[in-house]
Amino acid sequence: MLPKLLIIAAFVAIAIGQCTRDSLKQASDAYVLAQSKGAITSYGNEIPYTENFKTTQIKTGILSKPLKIDHNRTIFDTTACATYTELIITDTSHPYVIGTQIWYAGNSTNSVSKWETIVTDQGDWLFNAAGTLKWALTESWTEIPEGKRDTRAVIKAAADAYCDVFSDKSVKVPWGTPCARLEGGSYTGTGAVTDKCDVGIPSGVRITNRRYVIDEVLGTVDVFNTFAGNLPDTHEFRVEGGKLRYVHTMTVMN
Repeated sequence: MLPKLLIIAAFVAIAIGQCTRDSLKQASDAYVLAQSKGAITSYGNEIPYTENFKTTQIKTGILSKPLKIDHNRTIFDTTACATYTELIITDTSHPYVIGTQIWYAGNSTNSVSKWETIVTDQGDWLFNAAGTLKWALTESWTEIPEGKRDTRAVIKAAADAYCDVFSDKSVKVPWGTPCARLEGGSYTGTGAVTDKCDVGIPSGVRITNRRYVIDEVLGTVDVFNTFAGNLPDTHEFRVEGGKLRYVHTMTVMN
């Protein structure tokens, strides 16, 4: 019981002050710890929570399961007061790759206004947690030097162009070279300077209902969306110098 109380206390303690990178980092650290312990069940059902875009009680969802997390990475949106966290779990008893957007109310981490989680596992699009981990560990999502950072608008525009080209091939996407896409456990890159991520892009697919978490410091945006009409999906982008460098996707096949 004590560990659970400590984790809940951590969520409460984060709430002092404005929405800063430090406070968002504390909040995301508390979330990752809670997921590793399966200890979030005592947090209460007052949080607006969805799992694979279906409203449910937080205490009965994936957060109630202790998971051995092999890798986690979070981006911090101080403008929207939100975070996006990617979790990779390769436990052979039940591997997962999870993406979570958490939105906070009132420009502070005092209370959660919306919590959305996408949970992918066996049967979802190109799912392979071991493959996801392998390739994720080869990438660099470090802070971009202040003088080289793209604006919030440029980062969002790059993501939108990528999402729009699925239904409109006339859209000009700012493809970078190198660029690599991690789609489930499938990777378009090899580590070469000529790597491309403009391969295998379908036609006639609409990506709608987009929700953005943007981190200018990391040059990153995550987009929760409805893919091809009804599939819960997240596309995360790393943008460097206005060009796409990395793309991570998760798609729930229902």
